[in-house]
Amino acid sequence: MSASGETQRGNSKANDVRLSNIVAAKSVADAIRTSLGPRGMDKMIQRGDGEVLITNDGATILSELQVFHPTAQMLVQLSKSQDIEAGDGTTGICVIAGALLQACSELLSKGIHPTMIAEAFKLSAKKAEQILTSVAKPIDLADREGVLDAVNTCLSSKVVHHHSDVLAPISVDAVLSVIDPLTATNVDLNDVKIVKQVGGTMDDTELVKGLVLERSAKGGGGGPIKVPNAKVALIQFCLSAPKTDMENNVVVSDYAAMDRILREERKYILNQCKKIKKWGCNVLLIQKSILRDAYNDLSLHFLAKLDIMVVTDIERNDVDFICRTLNIQPIAHIDHFSPDKMGMAGLAQEVTIAGSTSKVVKFTDIVNMGQTITILMRGSNKLVLDEADRSVHDALCVVRSLVKKRFLIGGGGAPEAECALQLTQWAKTLTGVHSYCARAFAEALEIIPYTLAENSGINPISMVTELRSRHKQGDFAGGINVRNGTICDMWAEKIVQPLLVNTSEISLATECVGMILKIDDLIPVR
Repeated sequence: MSASGETQRGNSKANDVRLSNIVAAKSVADAIRTSLGPRGMDKMIQRGDGEVLITNDGATILSELQVFHPTAQMLVQLSKSQDIEAGDGTTGICVIAGALLQACSELLSKGIHPTMIAEAFKLSAKKAEQILTSVAKPIDLADREGVLDAVNTCLSSKVVHHHSDVLAPISVDAVLSVIDPLTATNVDLNDVKIVKQVGGTMDDTELVKGLVLERSAKGGGGGPIKVPNAKVALIQFCLSAPKTDMENNVVVSDYAAMDRILREERKYILNQCKKIKKWGCNVLLIQKSILRDAYNDLSLHFLAKLDIMVVTDIERNDVDFICRTLNIQPIAHIDHFSPDKMGMAGLAQEVTIAGSTSKVVKFTDIVNMGQTITILMRGSNKLVLDEADRSVHDALCVVRSLVKKRFLIGGGGAPEAECALQLTQWAKTLTGVHSYCARAFAEALEIIPYTLAENSGINPISMVTELRSRHKQGDFAGGINVRNGTICDMWAEKIVQPLLVNTSEISLATECVGMILKIDDLIPVR
């Protein structure tokens, strides 16, 4: 027997830590498992301040959860990274990760070393990506029908799926109008601005080729609210009397001095307004100011007299989008005014939103407009609007995924079932422990069709068994049609999704599981 102290004695603590990590991460995965697929349930989230959210978008649910366990937080970040990478499939990725962790705990209990499991899983994920690519079909962005099918599939699981016939074409057109479909490899979704207005129904949602500001024009002083051939300037300085830098008081005792101050103030503001008019500007956007009033009644009165339409309180983070759209530069000081910093629009007008009291300012026919576009979202209440916003964001991400990787793949658990089948056959060619782990990985992927069936109220075991036999007969597009509880060809049913969603799901989930496996101790540090 070797001298004591040479061998590591008992690794029971490492096993306990691993087990507790797996249980914690799995509990997060199980929490959102019910909201997978078109028949998935929605979650109602009540925040601490009493605000209520209704959603079934995995990333939104998880980002709202207060997760304390460090490993469970990894799952939250996993769904966030899927949201950034592909935008869709944020629920599916957690379900896959949960199933892989379940497989890990079974393999660990058989005494297989965690490093071996992680290694085998990485190999399997690579193989799975090859299998997925082999069953995918290339798509051309000009093929509008194909892109629309993918967007419709994405919207089918959302709260707003009844309105997908309105929202899907809008999402596709929005993305395709801000890129060059032939050469683009990515889409900056900041170029698509979603303006939400309560009132009307979802069917009133429209795509605006131009700019929409969520403010009404300040027509209080009798200023114009409709300006054809607009020359637009965005100013960042204040149209009000100057203040001292430090907090101090000026005490005025006699009336003559007081009159003089008011007169000077009036003259100062009038001068500024005249300078603005001199450059031919007739629509003025004023950025919000914190230090002092960005405008006062006097300046609005003068601007109205000079026939200049004014929109105030432009948010700081909208400035960049406005500048790109109108092709203008923000003007930081009255002396910096010049014609090349101003933009031209065919028409700037204030529009009253039908069915509500709020007003927006629309700019249309913009001269050499930047590559941006605005979606004006309508909904009957705030909850519906917010959920529609998230759903349209997912739909835009689906189109973006197709731009990044131009392949479509079937939905309804078909690709996962095909992967499970081919990986099981591939596992037989491997030797030793790897073969065992690869088989477990393949079985874990079947969680997606299983959960889809379960959420739809179909018997999951018989469904997945039938799906397996269909794929064994070579029907690689067979998937679960949750609407009538049968297995049919997903391409014929037009249930398709971007390949990027599935490949990034599997690779990111495997990475995350490998990381959780390699943790053997949790050391709290004060």
